[in-house]
Amino acid sequence: QVQLVESGGGLVQAGGSLRLSCAASGIIFSSAGMAWYRQAPGKQRELVAGFTRGGTTNYADSVKGRFTISRDNAKNTVYLQMNTLRPEDTAVYYCYANTLRDGILSQYWGQGTQVTVSS
Repeated sequence: QVQLVESGGGLVQAGGSLRLSCAASGIIFSSAGMAWYRQAPGKQRELVAGFTRGGTTNYADSVKGRFTISRDNAKNTVYLQMNTLRPEDTAVYYCYANTLRDGILSQYWGQGTQVTVSS
C-alpha cells in the first residue's frame, strides 16, 4: 500500500514563501523517482520539480531560481521550498513517485494540496 501524503499548502501573499512536504510510505524511497506537479483550473498538470530515479533534478522554467526540491531519505520525505511566490503559482500541488521493478514502471500520486497566492 503506497501512500504519498502532502502537507504545507495554504494561502500566502505574493512574494512570500511556503514549504511543501510529501511523506512517502510503501516504496523504497531512496531508489524512487519523486516529483511535484501542479494543476491550475483549465490547465494541464505540469511538472514543477522532480528527481529522476537516477538522481537528475528537473525544474519547470517558470520556477527555476525560486523553487527548490530536496529529499530526506531518513524521513522518506520530499520537500518543495517555494520562494518569491506569484499569483500564477496558484494551483493544486501533487506529490508524485515512480518505481521500476522487474521492468515494470509503477506511478503513484498524492491527494494534492492547495496553494493560493494572493496579489
